[in-house]
Amino acid sequence: MASTTNGQWYPPEWPARIRALTNGELTPPAPRRAATVLLLRDTGTGGPAVHMLRRRASMAFAGGAYAYPGGSVDPRDERPVGWAGPSRAQWAVRLGVDPATAQAIVCAAVRETFEESGVLLAGDSARTVVADTTGPDWAADRAALVAHELSFADFLARRGLVLRSDLLAAWARWITPEFEPRRYDTFFFVAALPEGQRTLDVSTEADRTVWIRPVQAAAGYDRGDLLMMPPTISTLRALEPYGTVADALAAAPAQDLTPVLARARLVDGEIVLSWPGHDEFTKHIATADDGPAGPSGGNPA
Repeated sequence: MASTTNGQWYPPEWPARIRALTNGELTPPAPRRAATVLLLRDTGTGGPAVHMLRRRASMAFAGGAYAYPGGSVDPRDERPVGWAGPSRAQWAVRLGVDPATAQAIVCAAVRETFEESGVLLAGDSARTVVADTTGPDWAADRAALVAHELSFADFLARRGLVLRSDLLAAWARWITPEFEPRRYDTFFFVAALPEGQRTLDVSTEADRTVWIRPVQAAAGYDRGDLLMMPPTISTLRALEPYGTVADALAAAPAQDLTPVLARARLVDGEIVLSWPGHDEFTKHIATADDGPAGPSGGNPA
């Protein structure tokens, strides 16, 4: 990773890939739909805490960076599922997609949260939530989901559960830059940790999990102690003003879901990398910093 004055994740191969893109030598791959969830819980003082994972240093993409539970949409996420809360049509309007895609995105958000944290936003009715997901039978189902041996629809049906879409609220949307070899169109959601449930250290991609208040995480990023990608630190800063989980959830409908996509251009031989509307991430990169333009992998959060 190239050195930075804060904790902004910045791969050394980006300058070479950006030059190749601006020279017409790189064809951007189409981004895959993805979802990630900011699980929140009240702390009593100082505002709510958010659940974060630290990606293993061995990961090809964003190794050592802090992120949220999340991942790409599985094509099977469009299968019919037990559903409670806002309809697929309502979610389609909010997310700016068709109803089938809206369901897949919401299902991916709930599925990935369960796979990576053990938290399940589902219940046996529209008014209930699973109280405990810590038993060995839950662990077996979680492993089967991760291995793609079990679809989320079949998992819910077998347990007689309905997905609680009302427990999620859309917060932001970021698209991986065009110069990345693996790209994601990621929807960020907020959700309260259900009563009785607790997060588990179950993600195979993470070596640490923490509950941390957004202001503390942002301070760690500013000091350069916590490595994060722009969408992560941006969503953390956006949560700082809210004193409770309820306040954050109430503010979600007003959040702008216009996709944020990085732009890169050459100015006087210097690469200028920027994220529209997010000036703090702008970088001016001397062309002498160019490194190899090889693939680097990907992660949506």
